[in-house]
Amino acid sequence: MVIVDVVKSIMPIIILILIGYLIHQKKRIDDGFNTNVSYLVMNIALPASVFISVTKNLTVAELKTLALPLLIGAAAFVVNYVFAFFLMKVTKIPKGRRGIFVNTIVNANTIFIGMPLNEALFGDAAVKYFLVYYVLNTISTWTIGSILIANDSKADSLSRRKINLKKILSPPIIGFIIAIAVLLSGITIPAMIMATFTYLGNLVTPLSLIYIGVVLSKAGLKSIHFDRDTVTALLGKFILSPLVMAFIIFASAKTGMTIDSVLRRTLIVQTAVPALTVLPILADEGNGDIEYATNVVTTSTILFIVLIPVVMLLLPK
Repeated sequence: MVIVDVVKSIMPIIILILIGYLIHQKKRIDDGFNTNVSYLVMNIALPASVFISVTKNLTVAELKTLALPLLIGAAAFVVNYVFAFFLMKVTKIPKGRRGIFVNTIVNANTIFIGMPLNEALFGDAAVKYFLVYYVLNTISTWTIGSILIANDSKADSLSRRKINLKKILSPPIIGFIIAIAVLLSGITIPAMIMATFTYLGNLVTPLSLIYIGVVLSKAGLKSIHFDRDTVTALLGKFILSPLVMAFIIFASAKTGMTIDSVLRRTLIVQTAVPALTVLPILADEGNGDIEYATNVVTTSTILFIVLIPVVMLLLPK
């Protein structure tokens, strides 16, 4: 019964991804669709969704409880970076692929897959924990992650990229900060504005999943291949990263910390979410291996659809 329930939960996700894939295959939308959807989700719908999620699902008292998931999540990111670098050295990943390799293992596609999945599997109870992971993932991606790719050119280069604060302070993060400020100040937002934000926020899940379907269609399933570097990155993403998070949660619980089931399951699932769809763009900007970046994004996304029921079955209750 458990496997049936899990499959039922993720079937809407699979169907929406399939819709995106098919409408692009049928050429009902052009290649500019994803650029427009990405802008709409990142700059309008997601900030509204984050604002609504925080103001509706959190209280001032509950904010204090987020310190624990913040610490656990941050520790997992640090440990995963260490292991990813170790794997990179041991397997001798070539220049141009190193930054992509590390990012695949450590950082996740929290916006376009993580959020819809979390909503489908755990509902509103997990929103606050997802938001903590999302903030950590965003900071990790646009500090260490983006710099690793930018400074990992296939050709020798003297240019070095610095931290991009504009990317860290993205519209969703700003929406999160404003929502926390509203929560702490006790300001009452007019019902009309809350309703508008709710409508906008509801766009995130369907548009994000259709976006992923279009990404898969554009990449072309025939182009998928499993070379050594791709397989190693996928093993790190789907096995190493969740195990690191599970171990940190287990160790924290052994010290006497109270970690509820929803928190445990949310954090572990998010670590197994596929590679960032922005990896090929970052690889292109940094003169990295674009084909490799596209391949790990495509393969991790397709494999995740197959593996998520297994992950859910193995999760601690």
